[in-house]
Amino acid sequence: MAYQYIISRTLDPIFAVSIGLAAAATRINREEKDKGRSTAQTVDVFKRRVALWWDGGAKN
Repeated sequence: MAYQYIISRTLDPIFAVSIGLAAAATRINREEKDKGRSTAQTVDVFKRRVALWWDGGAKN
């Protein structure tokens, strides 16, 4: 029997995005650890980049 949805029609896209974000975060963390950075340093860099993006978007 073929199923149309994994969870439901509305939750499947949310599930897919969350899996994608988790995979991206895992890869970024792994690559940063290979460069010798800790998880805390990686989070600080991420926060700084989001703040720059957020501030830059407000000026436009």
